Order: sequence, then structure tokens, then C-alpha cells
Amino acid sequence: MTILSATLLLFLILDPLGNVPVFLSVLKPLSPQRQRVVIARELLIALAVLMLFLWCGKFALEAMHLRQESVSIAGGIVLFLIGIRMIFPRPEGLMGEIPDGEPFIVPLAIPLVAGPSGMAAVMLLGSKEPERLGEWSLALLLAWAATAAILLASPLLYRLLGRRALAAVERLMGMLLVAISVQMLLDGLAAYLTTAA
Repeated sequence: MTILSATLLLFLILDPLGNVPVFLSVLKPLSPQRQRVVIARELLIALAVLMLFLWCGKFALEAMHLRQESVSIAGGIVLFLIGIRMIFPRPEGLMGEIPDGEPFIVPLAIPLVAGPSGMAAVMLLGSKEPERLGEWSLALLLAWAATAAILLASPLLYRLLGRRALAAVERLMGMLLVAISVQMLLDGLAAYLTTAA
């Protein structure tokens, strides 16, 4: 696998276009200036987590006696709950009561940007060809930079779409998120049952 193909793979897994409506709905109460600060902070946290998983994720999971299946199942459950709240919004917002009125780490950095599939992909790249960790790091940086550019433009998209269109997109993305989360859950269970058998 070349750096370019790894970059494209990671960009598709990070799914910035699919994450735009979720970011917008979570950050809706904040001012546009604060939204950009929060998005930048969450993107940097996600990059740090993905780099950590690329360089030492396999060892960390082994040290905690965790398997990749448990990471996938946990991520699926969190995304399922977020998807349900997007379909059936509550008066207090998508994430309920948030300290200081803004999200921190969950759900924007993890599991939306640095989700189980992204963690698994970078761990797989790092463990299959550990001698190319520098190249995989470059591919991850390129995919993250493209993702960051799209997500940092999301407040502009909110102004262009308007409230009604955003509400419709949010519910649609909620349904897709529920479907993706169920698939992640099933994949994790299938992998667990296969290895347990």
C-alpha cells in the first residue's frame, strides 16, 4: 500500500462529510468563533489518539487485556445513543447537560473523528508493516488535514443551509448513524464469537 492509497483509505474512514451534521448539531449553542476553537481542539485530540493507536495501540490493548472487538462494540453503543438523540432531539440538546456548554473529547474527537474503525485501521497499518510507521504517520496527517479543513468549514455550511435544512439533515444522519452503529456492534460481536468459538 502506498502513502496515497493509505491517505485515501484513512480519509474515507474518518468520514468528515458524514460528521459535518453531527458537529453542527452538537455545537449549535456556541458562537461561530467558539465553534472553530472547539472543532480545532477536538480535531487535535483525535489526531493525538489516532497517532497513539498507530504507534502503540496494539501494546496498550494487550496491557489492558482489551480486544479490538470490545473497542468496536463500545463505539457502536455510543454512536447508537447519539443517533437516537439526533432522530428524537431533546430540549437540552444532543448531548444533554454539557459542562461549560461545550463538548470535550466525547463525542466529537472520540468516537466521531477517531472512531473504532479509524483506530483499528491505524493499528492494522502499524502492526502489519511496523518498519513503515513514518509513512503511515504521514498518511494519517494528510487524511487528518483534509478532514480538519472540511470540519472547520462546518459553521459556514450552517449559515448556508439554514435551520430547517440542518434539522432535516440531522435526522437523516441520525438514522444513518444508528445503522452504522448497529453494524459496528454486529461486526464486534461477530469477531468476538468467531475468536471465542
